[in-house]
Amino acid sequence: MKVEIIEKMKNIVGVDWVVTELSRMQSYLSDETEHLLKPKANEDCIVVKPSSAQEISGIMKYANQEKIPVVPRGGGTGLCGAAIPTHSSIVMSLERLNQYVELDDKNLMVTVDSGFTLAQLNEELNKQKNLFFPIHPGDEGAQIGGMVAENAGGVSAVKHGIMRNHVKGLEVVLPTGEIVNFGGKLIKDNMGYDMLHMMIGSEGTLGIITKVILKLYAKENHRGTLLISFDTGEDAAAVVPKILQRGITPLAMEYMERYVVEKAAEHLGLTWPAKKGSVDLMFILEETTEDELYAKSEIIVEMCEKHHAVDSMIAETAKEQRNILEIRSNAYTAFKEEIADALDMAVAPASVPDLVRDINTIAKKYNTISPVVGHIGDGNTHNFIMLVNGEKPSYLDEMRQEMYEAAIKYGGTVTAEHGTGKTRKKHMNLQFSDREIEIMKGIKKAFDPNGILNPGTIID
Repeated sequence: MKVEIIEKMKNIVGVDWVVTELSRMQSYLSDETEHLLKPKANEDCIVVKPSSAQEISGIMKYANQEKIPVVPRGGGTGLCGAAIPTHSSIVMSLERLNQYVELDDKNLMVTVDSGFTLAQLNEELNKQKNLFFPIHPGDEGAQIGGMVAENAGGVSAVKHGIMRNHVKGLEVVLPTGEIVNFGGKLIKDNMGYDMLHMMIGSEGTLGIITKVILKLYAKENHRGTLLISFDTGEDAAAVVPKILQRGITPLAMEYMERYVVEKAAEHLGLTWPAKKGSVDLMFILEETTEDELYAKSEIIVEMCEKHHAVDSMIAETAKEQRNILEIRSNAYTAFKEEIADALDMAVAPASVPDLVRDINTIAKKYNTISPVVGHIGDGNTHNFIMLVNGEKPSYLDEMRQEMYEAAIKYGGTVTAEHGTGKTRKKHMNLQFSDREIEIMKGIKKAFDPNGILNPGTIID
């Protein structure tokens, strides 16, 4: 990195907030993408840590003028390589934008800096006792701005949707340096194109998010967790749309193959409570009254029994509920060292049984297994392509392509919540026409005429 670039960054953010030594930069050049798929980082970078939108504006004006790539970075919890610099770049860490700006309980909204973490937000809201934010992607080290940029989802999406459903306003620094505001605290606003939603899920390619206004919700007073077991995945998946059609919308509906959660439990030093069957459904319900909670639980159990459930249990204590959720959340971590790729497909919820069947059929074709867990209530499956003797399988690309084509066949998507990033962009033509991709490139050009912001992510 040229000396004049380094000195300019020091002038903007201060000497203490520019990192040039490779040994201190390493953690900023990576994310949580599977190591065999992770793009190789360009080490000719500097890390800059601005503290305000104004400093970011100064950096972007200079970078745009000199045509220097800039890669914005949140908590590094992403799984698609979006935060990894593949060009000689200014890596912009947003960790210093970490202030809790305003709680507006009259409008049920909160404003935070983009570097504020989910853990910090939940800690602040817990002090309020009556308000909460529903999105939980699994890692509370995720920064709110990164969750917006990736359009994060998680286990509660069946009831509360994804990040896009709860973002009301953004402060953004454009690649050309202007500071703009999209959206706000209005419930309705139909003026012009919806620039706010264009930023959500843009993975740091259209602008740098500096402040976020989020919608908050009143807490339900009673929570319960049901664990219901089946002999087959087809039986388990088939009952889910029936429950939703009954008008019951749990907070979470999770599909788990037994050997997956047993390994996840062992990895944590815990014990999975279900013993019968081979597949489990986990339902988390939140209701206003205890009577409502038990009434809906009884209906779910009855419906599952009609669909050949072999066992059911209710986790009533907070500890039991926490352990079950923790084990489910640990499924990826328990298998991580054995995974060549973790897929993130989604189909309409009613098509999940078909997709799960196809995943298992394709895996058998290659004489392997593909462990499946998923947010079955919103159609989002997570299945793993396993290493072979610790190495990337020779059939990885072919097997993954067949699984993606299976999802597309049912009107699905290649990625539901992990993002396109640098690792999935080569599969975009499975889902989009040439004209659609051309329009996306035109949008990128309009926001970022010199192509400096997070180059190589989503589109080239």
